[in-house]
Amino acid sequence: MYRTKFTTLRFLQTFPPACDGGSGRLSRVSRLVVLDTPALYYRSFYALPSSITAADGTPVGALRGLLDTIAGLADDLRSTRIVAAMDGDWRPDFRTAIVPEYKAQRVQDEETGSETPDDLKPQIPLIREALRLAGIPVLEIPGTEADDIIGSFAAQMGPDDELVVVSPDRDLISVLREDRRIQLHRPRPKGQWAPLTYADVPTEYGVKGGAPYREMAALRGDPSDGLPGVPGIGEKTAAKLLAGYGGLDELFRAAASGAKDHGLSPKRAAALLENEDAVRRAEKVMTVLEDLDVLYAAQDAAAVPQRMNREALRAFGTQWSTDRAVARLLKTLGGEVPPTPAGTSPAADRRVSKNQLPAFTGPSWTTSELWGFDLETTGLDPHTVHIVTAACVRLGKVEGGIEPLEIRTWLADPGIEIPEAASSVHGITSDYARKHGADRTAVVAEVIACLENIRRRGGSVVGHNIVYDLTVLEAERRRLGLPTPVADVLPPIFDTLVLDREVDRFRRGKRTLADLCTVWGVELDNHHDALADATAAGCILWAMADKHQLLASGSGEELHAAQIEWKRTQAADLEEFLRSKGRHATINPDWPLEI
Repeated sequence: MYRTKFTTLRFLQTFPPACDGGSGRLSRVSRLVVLDTPALYYRSFYALPSSITAADGTPVGALRGLLDTIAGLADDLRSTRIVAAMDGDWRPDFRTAIVPEYKAQRVQDEETGSETPDDLKPQIPLIREALRLAGIPVLEIPGTEADDIIGSFAAQMGPDDELVVVSPDRDLISVLREDRRIQLHRPRPKGQWAPLTYADVPTEYGVKGGAPYREMAALRGDPSDGLPGVPGIGEKTAAKLLAGYGGLDELFRAAASGAKDHGLSPKRAAALLENEDAVRRAEKVMTVLEDLDVLYAAQDAAAVPQRMNREALRAFGTQWSTDRAVARLLKTLGGEVPPTPAGTSPAADRRVSKNQLPAFTGPSWTTSELWGFDLETTGLDPHTVHIVTAACVRLGKVEGGIEPLEIRTWLADPGIEIPEAASSVHGITSDYARKHGADRTAVVAEVIACLENIRRRGGSVVGHNIVYDLTVLEAERRRLGLPTPVADVLPPIFDTLVLDREVDRFRRGKRTLADLCTVWGVELDNHHDALADATAAGCILWAMADKHQLLASGSGEELHAAQIEWKRTQAADLEEFLRSKGRHATINPDWPLEI
């Protein structure tokens, strides 16, 4: 059976050298970690809802998410040598002089030229202060981007030094070098982080790292940066052309000469020649600086535990409602063990009973609309799959059970071939989707609009492992260039996976949708049909609320907020359990989106 959308752990690979004595464990001071800080805090900002605030109402989702990310990575990479690279200018003059449109469409404030959303603006000074208190050196050079700082580290580190770049930005693949021990640590599905080295790039992308990858990226384009690329030439075609001809210069000469091999058709040749100037300029814009003065920060990073202001950092965590994230930082960077309240044990504290559920004040979410939600897709990776079907169903509790009151379903043409493994699950083939499916952009826009409408009606949405579905939806929105982030329109969200783990933490066995249907006495017909799965999730929630009536006592907003904390605690507990077994993984604590 095709695996359901249930978290599967992929353990992090690490470089084998630089071990600690004879233990085989990497030394905590053997490598330098450089953070692409803006990319990481934007990732957290869009992954977490704006409802995460400090006591005074200041949004702190990006702050909290970034601190959690740093703590988890420091532990998994076993290094406290961390530098935070920042943008001195997110649209440097030397790049906009080459391509005036560079990142222009990201501008949020026309007057200031800022790309920073309003809810993120107050968090950036807090992020800087948290990094300072944690002892992490912040490197920011006027007129340059964080990528230029990272490129300079990559160029200037010695051949025996080990550099780990942490970023979701695939453009940084261009800094990987054959003669350097560099890895790009990137977010992967299910909350994992995975390394990419120079040797991995040809297998994953069809070209070498460094300049060849940059040339491919220039051909492919990056609409989010205002770099259009060549129409009709995507990543795979660009890689094939460059591999066949050897580089951009050779490719453009071949296009001008009328060559027709290595996938170079007359149509593609014409498109290449028509867009040659744009490609050349994009390749220059994508080239990072390598001569910035950065290595002094590596020396500062060697003393992060000594530079950390523990007392002030704890006070900061209390003031800005980031106590748990700060505690993880103190543990991984400062060697502190988070305190356990007197008279309790972690296991006892995490058991859920009627007396331990939050004191919700209501009014109950059961008095408002409840909608089940589910997507079926082309695969498993929420960051790369395309939507095939979607369903939103309003469910009402009636005598004798639950019944659907309103139904919205969608079938999309995903624009790519549906793998046989996926078709065997949901029954939709590529031919059927092409013939009967609606335009993918229209479907994604309508699904987002449906969620926004539910919020306006005061309703809530439930799904099983819904973080997968919402992450898919946001990834599709970004690829298609739709304007409104999913996090901005969400109603209160209920996740039967998070809730089940909370109300029955020590139950053995899997927690797939089918398993939960068995546990909670819900019939599941036509599993992996979006409408059936959305309906089943709603029925499971009602069954949980019947048994644990305090779950039904709070408002949608209260239960949503509680799940954010429960997911974070569940992730931390699972990490701790894995470490006790000698295995190390970073479990993404973000909810209800992982972006």
